[in-house]
Amino acid sequence: MTKLSFFKFKIVSGIFLLVALIFSQVVSSQTFTDSNLPIVIITTDLDNNNQPLPILDEPKILASMKIIKHPDGNRNFLSDANTATFLNYNGRIGIEIRGSSSQELPKKGYGLTTLKTDNTNNNNVSLLGMPSENDWILNGLAFDPSLIRDYLSYNLSRQIGEYATRTAYCELVINGEYRGLYLLQEKIKAGTGRVNVLKIAAADTASPNVTGGYITKSDKTTGGDPIAWTMNSYAGWTDFIHELPKPAAVTTEQNSYIYNQFLKLETTSQTNNVDLISGYPSVIDIPSFVDFMLVNELASNADGYQYSTYFHKDRAGKLRAGPIWDFNLTYGNDLFLWGYDRSHSTIWQFANGDNEGAKFWKDLFNNPTYKCYLSKRWNELTKTGQPLNYYSLTQYIDETVALISEAKVREEQKWATDVYPAVHYSPTEISNLKTWLSNRISWMTSNLGSFANCSTVSIPQLVITKINYNPKGATSTESDSQEFVEIKNTSNTSVNLTGIYFKELGLSYQFPANSLVVAGGSIYLASNSLSFQAKYGIAAFGQFTRNLSNSSQKIVLADGFGNTIDSVEYFDAMPWPIAADGTGNYLQLISTEMDNNLASSWMSSNNSLATTSFDETTTITIYPNPGTHFLNIHATKPMNGIKIFDVSGKLIYDLKLKSDSLNMDWSEYSKGVYFISIYDDKGSITKKVIKQ
Repeated sequence: MTKLSFFKFKIVSGIFLLVALIFSQVVSSQTFTDSNLPIVIITTDLDNNNQPLPILDEPKILASMKIIKHPDGNRNFLSDANTATFLNYNGRIGIEIRGSSSQELPKKGYGLTTLKTDNTNNNNVSLLGMPSENDWILNGLAFDPSLIRDYLSYNLSRQIGEYATRTAYCELVINGEYRGLYLLQEKIKAGTGRVNVLKIAAADTASPNVTGGYITKSDKTTGGDPIAWTMNSYAGWTDFIHELPKPAAVTTEQNSYIYNQFLKLETTSQTNNVDLISGYPSVIDIPSFVDFMLVNELASNADGYQYSTYFHKDRAGKLRAGPIWDFNLTYGNDLFLWGYDRSHSTIWQFANGDNEGAKFWKDLFNNPTYKCYLSKRWNELTKTGQPLNYYSLTQYIDETVALISEAKVREEQKWATDVYPAVHYSPTEISNLKTWLSNRISWMTSNLGSFANCSTVSIPQLVITKINYNPKGATSTESDSQEFVEIKNTSNTSVNLTGIYFKELGLSYQFPANSLVVAGGSIYLASNSLSFQAKYGIAAFGQFTRNLSNSSQKIVLADGFGNTIDSVEYFDAMPWPIAADGTGNYLQLISTEMDNNLASSWMSSNNSLATTSFDETTTITIYPNPGTHFLNIHATKPMNGIKIFDVSGKLIYDLKLKSDSLNMDWSEYSKGVYFISIYDDKGSITKKVIKQ
């Protein structure tokens, strides 16, 4: 268990003595008693003079925290602080002031770690519905007079399918003093519920382990972390810093590996190399870079690309951009009080002469292929009903403003001052932001250009047909080692697999250059190739990194430019076949003609595996098709059985036989489409039949 270092102060048993003061606390001519938002109460430990410890920049000090949140969504009251059913959290924390330039403001932001009662070991907990973790942030919304820019941006990123830290508005009280409106949010770190990459260890210095996972950022060095390397920009230079592994823990081999990934990106983007084997598509996950640029450019992020710019790479995976971070100087806002005005609606932030970031951002934009995908994605996301559509944005803004409307009044009362460097809320702030957004969307649409050259993409006919996500095993390790995914080529020609990869985090695999899958053939990717062959008697095509989730996971097969070839999101609960969850069975797609994103298209199976789905020398004849009264099935070699499924995937007939022919009474079946799976010793084949 990770341990934290704190100042060693005497912990006084009366740790909640100050709570009583909260209930009648009057601050800045206001009385705070209740809120429509969650209420966070932090009480720092007492020093040797029985005075509350001040919260410092570092190190963290010890405190207790309560989060009041009525489960039914009703109002939250400070007087609920001692009612267990209304406490979303009630425990120990370590807390410190965080931020860079925001520390100049009287209202501070905070970083906190949830702790166990021993005040040392981290306590992974869920706060306000967010996945369990121990590192959290109380974002003070610095320099943002609208109070919504971070909240809006992070949620937009998640709405378009990219991870960004989850957030929840709250009102904060520290040591009996009302501190205003905050965002409780996740800290960027590796974890299945956050940036879903493996945590690289000091011993991971050789391939394949040295390939990940990494979290790297270009940022200011005010946090004290050393610069890992510097890359040129078209307006100076950009510093890169290790986030995972930590700078103090990174090895020479790890630093060299991840640096060379960025160096290859720089070289290939500068030379317009779009080759799937040697170009930038072989290095980066293009969709994540495209989405990162679009969200940053929509917001005209003055700090984008140069600061608070994160990247991540899983083991055996591609380099990805994101998560987005620190969006207060956006949507027309900047540090006006310090003379800055950079977030305009008619510029590209990667080419504005200031904070442009590394050269590869501009070089990617200037590459016709990349720009085509950028324009295509922008067109998708700004359509009616999509997250970046102007009317979708303004509706979401209005909902957010309504959510914080009463807290905003208290926030202004608390922090309204003419003392430098105050940031005031303007009554016209939201209307100005909407006008700015309208202008920005129009300008970007006009300047991104055509996407005609990538509007229609040829996708190979590859289908995910089997998933063994929770094999039966004596131990979890044994079970994990027997996982597999089958991919079938449903076309009548061989498919070159160069550039094809698993796009979603949590499962990493990139197909070797110039590898093939034959017409009608299947390949298996396994979690452990040796265990797979020992268990199933055939060789796996390749070995993926990570393990499939035992509950739910989205598997996306994509080409080298990130175009989706096939996508399946399975679950371990009804209506998905639950017999595939740890019983020895696996998920099998009933027919490649069915939608494999529908639970009804799958069944559980324990049939033997094969790289061909049926004896290729066997000819199957089904007639009449369409039929009315009788159905005849003939094979040139004996069949072992048949199963018939209706169009919803329901099994309606199951017959085991050893014969090369079958005559069925078809008259009692309802009119419609059916799928007949025919089995032999080598596997199965599925045919569609129509009952008239």
